[in-house]
Amino acid sequence: MPLTKTALPSLPALFDARFDAVIDVRSPAEYAEDHLPGAINLPVLDDEERARVGTIYKQQSPFLARKIGAALVARNAARHLEGPLAGLEGGWRPLVYCWRGGQRSGSFATILSQVGWRVEVLDGGYKAWRRLVIDALTDAPPPCGLWVLDGNTGSAKTELLHRLRGLGVQVVDLEGLANHRGSLFGHMAGGQPGQKAFEGRLALALAGLDPARPVVVEAESSRIGDLLLPKGLWAAMGRAPRLRIAAPLTARARYLARAYADLTADAARLASVIDSLRPLHPAERIEEWQALAASGGFETLAEGLMREHYDPRYEKHRARFGSDADRELACDNLEPEALDVLAGRIAAAMGEGG
Repeated sequence: MPLTKTALPSLPALFDARFDAVIDVRSPAEYAEDHLPGAINLPVLDDEERARVGTIYKQQSPFLARKIGAALVARNAARHLEGPLAGLEGGWRPLVYCWRGGQRSGSFATILSQVGWRVEVLDGGYKAWRRLVIDALTDAPPPCGLWVLDGNTGSAKTELLHRLRGLGVQVVDLEGLANHRGSLFGHMAGGQPGQKAFEGRLALALAGLDPARPVVVEAESSRIGDLLLPKGLWAAMGRAPRLRIAAPLTARARYLARAYADLTADAARLASVIDSLRPLHPAERIEEWQALAASGGFETLAEGLMREHYDPRYEKHRARFGSDADRELACDNLEPEALDVLAGRIAAAMGEGG
């Protein structure tokens, strides 16, 4: 019986409930670079095997490559059947894909169908998914009613996004999608996804928005850590109205010492990041910052870093790109209770209050 091929639906409705699992049969390296959301990796060729078969195909014979590849696929499929798939019942229904929806996914799906499972192959494979992402980020217009939440370092912008979401406001947390806090000190546990994986996450987030309602994002440069924002979104952010949080330096320093507790607890990492600033600051200043880090003077350290490093660069960036705020929201402190009030003021300014 021929295998059923399933076309990839639109981004907001990636898969319907009829599939119990989405299986990526590509090599671990391909899967690690990017994969369909929620997909598990059951490779039919590992990285070394894939390279070997490809070399044989180019340098010796396509027929020989297919024969050797078939043997490897059968061997790896048996391992998956005896391992992660061993306990599944007869009604299990997976969707399988590879790079183009061709030989690797077709071979594995044929074996699964012979077991008795109702397996389907994704038409076009991973390339179809990637095409959807690219179309969503380049051809589609940026979200309507875009607002940018601005403010100097330590203004609690990311935390405010989360509170706004709790109030029912539409938000896109770019730093959350990038798993990075957007500064030299921004590394987060688990590291950043690859560029393609980040773009996939972003495309899904944008596709899930209600275009009739406003959406707020945090002010960012064109790069978050190692990841680049799509040019269309970056340009739209430059045109969007801005709400700027204005908080005193001491309040921002107190907030940063709390928000970056993971970094202040890692003395070696904190010292290394401060040391990376040596090309930009006098040696005496670096040594002063290192001494504050070593002695636990984190609020004073945060004040110095913002006053001497981050705030001047923010002002230069604003002057260069003309990113004046349409409205400034002043606050005396950034403690949790004050942030609740501030989130309500932001929602009201966007017309989302009440």
